[in-house]
Amino acid sequence: MADIDELALIPRDDSGPVFSEPWEASAFALAVQLSSEKHFTWQEWATTLAEEIKHANLSADPNIRENYYVHWLRALERLCITKGLISESEIDLRQEDWRRAYLNTEHGQPVHLKAAYTEAKSFPHHSQQL
Repeated sequence: MADIDELALIPRDDSGPVFSEPWEASAFALAVQLSSEKHFTWQEWATTLAEEIKHANLSADPNIRENYYVHWLRALERLCITKGLISESEIDLRQEDWRRAYLNTEHGQPVHLKAAYTEAKSFPHHSQQL
């Protein structure tokens, strides 16, 4: 099972990990679940995450702690690709689906993936340059 305490930079309070956005909690849960299902070991996970953070440090990322879950997500994607759970092209396609879903969703409304497959709408608050 995952030992969350091994991850020193993880944003937390007295009760455990904290998340600024729902996607952060989802990425966290997915990594824990995939490890518990033995798709990769927790050591593999911790090593991959450490490599992502080290890479960010080398690139002089001044917001390493604020971007912690961006590094978490990159590590998760990299490990899932390495383990053959998903391909880079599948990740790229899903990212594009979410981008289209966002563009097809009225401001203030929850974004649902099914909106990516509906007729394109134009909302003035969205930039087409996402």
